[in-house]
Amino acid sequence: MITQEQFQKEVDLIIENAIREDVGDGDHSSLSCIPESAFGKAKLLVKDEGVIAGIDFAKQVFAYVDPQMEVEVLLSDGAEVKYGDIAFYVTGSSQNILKAERLVLNAMQRMSAIATKTRSFVDLLEGTSTKILDTRKTTPGIRALEKWAVKIGGGENHRFALYDMIMLKDNHIDFAGGITKAIEKTKAYLKKTHRDLKIIVEARNLTEIEEILQSEGVYRILIDNFNYEDTRTAVALIGETCLTESSGGINERTIRAYAECGVDYISSGALTHSVHNMDLSLKAV
Repeated sequence: MITQEQFQKEVDLIIENAIREDVGDGDHSSLSCIPESAFGKAKLLVKDEGVIAGIDFAKQVFAYVDPQMEVEVLLSDGAEVKYGDIAFYVTGSSQNILKAERLVLNAMQRMSAIATKTRSFVDLLEGTSTKILDTRKTTPGIRALEKWAVKIGGGENHRFALYDMIMLKDNHIDFAGGITKAIEKTKAYLKKTHRDLKIIVEARNLTEIEEILQSEGVYRILIDNFNYEDTRTAVALIGETCLTESSGGINERTIRAYAECGVDYISSGALTHSVHNMDLSLKAV
């Protein structure tokens, strides 16, 4: 997994690029009618229900745009919110508040939606030992924010990207000439390049589970698109050899049943690719 320092660099790049994209050579709407000396205050107003996320990110955006801006936080990331709640107040240059406004709202609306959906999955798993994971099915350019939101919602992050964990899926296996060859080539590659990366291997059926178990060094087996009965059989076959992960079309109606099959993790792309933004506004006070 990536380090906190690496993660923060990703967040910094998101802020820098988003401000560049949105502001360009100036926020001419504000520059044209608001004096440079104008000082203002605004509130982050919640107009929805769910789990708020992105408050710490908003603080970083305001600090990037203008280090002199002050943010008074009333709610923390991960808090349950309802219509009418105020998450924070921001005080400072009116021009700079407006310059940061859209990035703060865009990010917080999406992060809150992801955190809300993740929390609903976490609640469905209550009482089991299974944990919910995200995937790489994220919006290009803002993966760090979406995975951050999953953590705020109570989920856990899968690998961040292609470089921090090895995941041998069906195409890797087929191109490599089979499961055993793929695993052997992977271990040889890691040894040759002096890399210490965990290995996850996808299985499409119970026969592939049995073949994976013949090789050492596998961190987790991805039990992909199995029914409940075969998932229980796979978990029994794997035992304590390595960790287990179920995936493939698992939703709110089926997640509990898969957890009760005994898997350690369930991964869901829906956490990040199928959400509706939370309704939030930044209003002048």
